[in-house]
Amino acid sequence: MTTRLEGKPVADRLKQELSEQVLHWKSIGIEPRMVTLLIGNDKASEVYAMQKARTARRLGIQFEILRLPESTSQRDVSDRVRELSEDARIHGIMLELPLPGEMDSQSVVSTIHALKDVDGMSPCHSFARPSPDAALYPATPLACIRLLKHYGYELRGRDVTVVGCGQTVGLPLIHLLIAEGATVVACHEYTVDVRAHLQRSEFAFVAVGKGGLIKPDMVHDGLVVVDVGISQGPGGVVIGDLAADAAPLTRAYTPTPGGVGAVTTLQIFANLMHAMDMQYAASMIEA
Repeated sequence: MTTRLEGKPVADRLKQELSEQVLHWKSIGIEPRMVTLLIGNDKASEVYAMQKARTARRLGIQFEILRLPESTSQRDVSDRVRELSEDARIHGIMLELPLPGEMDSQSVVSTIHALKDVDGMSPCHSFARPSPDAALYPATPLACIRLLKHYGYELRGRDVTVVGCGQTVGLPLIHLLIAEGATVVACHEYTVDVRAHLQRSEFAFVAVGKGGLIKPDMVHDGLVVVDVGISQGPGGVVIGDLAADAAPLTRAYTPTPGGVGAVTTLQIFANLMHAMDMQYAASMIEA
């Protein structure tokens, strides 16, 4: 029988853990604070920023959305990021992507202080992988691993296929899986036979953003599928990369919506707590 790996129980547990950590910081006189920069008028970015703001309020974390007009130059955005990075009262900084126009997001991200880059996009974090404790990872890959561990799945020594090798999910996820001790195959646009790799795997992580990409003939009843892809189906319905008629043929799968996405927003604040730990440790060394 196929198991649906719902994200809500994982999110609820993480929410409790985060609330306790926030109380700890406040007990020693430190108010956790995070800023996200929202540049331009992208509707989806506005929704994501407001969602994070609501979650922060529930956790007792100070959260500010810094809105800048679309006409803001890349240099001015970078200057604002540097100012925020130098503010000791701010512990986490995020950029809502995509940035408008020709702005180079990676260049702007690189101006965020490494220990405040809660989205894990700074180049220096890439150099620190695959050692999770030494770096901040993007939230979605961490949410994938957290979800599987919640349901008792062991990745060490397992055969895993990652479909989709993007900068924000696929690539960091590969590093994270290696750190977990998995044997990883990476499939991308030039992979000749994705099905063959999936048939040999025990776990699959799919992050392409092409609805219904993984068909029934590509899965098997021993495969656990973590579906990260999100796209719009007929009538604007949100769907994942795993086809609806393929899901029941797997051992287990994460639904879309209601799977990894339910954990990802909270994982951002778990990253904030990790960032604060590293900042505090650094301040002790400097002292």
